[in-house]
Amino acid sequence: QVQLVESGGGSVQNGGSLRLSCAASGDTYSNYFMGWFRQAPGKEREGVAVIDSDGGARYTDSVKGRFTISRDSAKNTLYLRMSSLKPEDTAMYYCAAAYSVLEPWDFHPSDFVYWGQGTQVTVSS
Repeated sequence: QVQLVESGGGSVQNGGSLRLSCAASGDTYSNYFMGWFRQAPGKEREGVAVIDSDGGARYTDSVKGRFTISRDSAKNTLYLRMSSLKPEDTAMYYCAAAYSVLEPWDFHPSDFVYWGQGTQVTVSS
C-alpha cells in the first residue's frame, strides 16, 4: 500500500503561482504511476496531469503550458507547479497512485488505487 499526503494549497490571486507537494510512504514509490486530479464543487473529479516512473508526463489541455508535474524518487515526493493560475483552477487537488502496468495516461480516476486527502486551491479574480 501507499499513503499519500498533499500540501501546498492556498489562496492566490488571478495569475499567481503555487506548488503542490504529495509525500508518499509505504510501498516502493517508483513502482507507481502518479497523478494529480482536481474536483470543484458540483463537478466531477478530473485528471490534471500524470507522470510515469521515468518522468514522462501528460497534461489535460486546460493546464498545458501553465502546470508542471514532477517527481523526486529520492524524496518519495510528487509535485505540481502551477503558474498563471485562473479562477477556474479553483478546486480541491488530489494526488493519486496507480500500478504502473496499467499506464493510465487517459486520466481515468478508476485506474488509480491510492488517494491523498486533498489540498484546497482557491484563485480569486
